[in-house]
Amino acid sequence: MARSLTVLGIETSCDDTAVAIVGDDEAGTEIRANIVQSQLAEHRPYGGVVPEIAARAHLDHVDALVCAALAEAGMRLAEIDAVAAAAGPGLIGGLLVGTMAAKGIAWAAGKPYIAVNHLEAHALTARLSDGVAFPYLLLLVSGGHSQLLVCAGVGRFVELGTTRDDAAGEAFDKTAKLLGLGYPGGPAIERAAAEGDPSRYRLPRPLKGRSGCDFSFSGLKTAVRELVEKSGPLAPPEIADLAAAVEAAICDVLVDRTAHAVAWFARDYPDGKSLAAAGGVAANGSLRRRLAALAAESGLAFVAPPPSLCTDNGAMIAWAGLERLRLGLVDGLEAPVRPRWPLDPAAAARGGEMRRR
Repeated sequence: MARSLTVLGIETSCDDTAVAIVGDDEAGTEIRANIVQSQLAEHRPYGGVVPEIAARAHLDHVDALVCAALAEAGMRLAEIDAVAAAAGPGLIGGLLVGTMAAKGIAWAAGKPYIAVNHLEAHALTARLSDGVAFPYLLLLVSGGHSQLLVCAGVGRFVELGTTRDDAAGEAFDKTAKLLGLGYPGGPAIERAAAEGDPSRYRLPRPLKGRSGCDFSFSGLKTAVRELVEKSGPLAPPEIADLAAAVEAAICDVLVDRTAHAVAWFARDYPDGKSLAAAGGVAANGSLRRRLAALAAESGLAFVAPPPSLCTDNGAMIAWAGLERLRLGLVDGLEAPVRPRWPLDPAAAARGGEMRRR
């Protein structure tokens, strides 16, 4: 391994302001600081993220969090090898706050700046937490994204499937709002579902059983809305049962689509040994258990980072920056933010051919 490297990472792509410091050397990888400033209280009254509120909150907190991370790590800026920031995809106001802070720090300290793809940071988290070797199959599921990808190397991704409409995390959030369970929806649904009977309500499983690896969740959201409107006010046991039915439906779809991807991965990447999950939805316990069972049946190791590394955090940005720094992949201070930034730019050009296999 090359010399010891330490990277400061800043994450402001959505509603969490996060700063971390990650080091890597012959002794191993160490998260030396990982601080997240949540904005849940600011956004909860609206049932979702308000971009303007998020950007202003990032502006209020990012400088203090950088200082706190350095203090927690017991380091000075001069000891940092590079500064990384999420440069997309995400909300442009938040991305601008984080990247401008990172560029300013990099310029002042005379350090390289690294523009990190937020999705790549999620994708590489399995290497931070478990040292997973390339290539591996990844289910990336969050509030804004549902994708199945082959992770072949840093900056090398093959998209096998993506959502045709809404992401799994959005389905959790919107159904939680309909049920009056609050925001964020994923954890709220999971807590309510623990007391519920998933068989009480019959809900659709869009695309389940069909060929390919794409996802669709808009029909499920519509079915829940229509059921709630028809039923009127629900008693707590009914809310728990419906939450359990929603969780089961989402997990059924995710596991079904992943099973198709596993078969494709085994055929085209016989040296691949792992199935990984990442993104906020990957913190769901039921989904983890079912993916672990699928992986075991398929002869793959299942890797899911700790829940704190599945939701947005600075450690994943710092780690992605560190992986890129080792390869000499640094950016100029003129590097733009990219509200849309696909991991596999060629996927759209393929016109879904890969996903129909």
